[in-house]
Amino acid sequence: MLTCIIRYHIDPTKKQQFIDYSQNWGQAIPRCGADLIGYYAPHEGSSTLAYGIYNIPSLAAYEAYRERLRADPLGQDNYAFAQKEKFLLREDRTFLKCVSSPTPSEPHS
Repeated sequence: MLTCIIRYHIDPTKKQQFIDYSQNWGQAIPRCGADLIGYYAPHEGSSTLAYGIYNIPSLAAYEAYRERLRADPLGQDNYAFAQKEKFLLREDRTFLKCVSSPTPSEPHS
């Protein structure tokens, strides 16, 4: 399992547009095959950093998911909305693999 973390730099005067964008992805991403963890808008500290986080089984699954997302009507509308409103200043994707396990309930001897 891979976790995709999208780091966005957003226009701080257009935070509501990012929230609307995120809520649309909340519907489209799961429908297209990824396990959405969530979208996170600035609250305290930086007013320009935001994140989208979801799990996907593999990079091959990611490519198929992206194709479905591009064909999805809400996905298409959301891409157009971001282009029109220009609230996304930068977008970086990182794929991470979890390498830890849950903390054991009993200490190791």
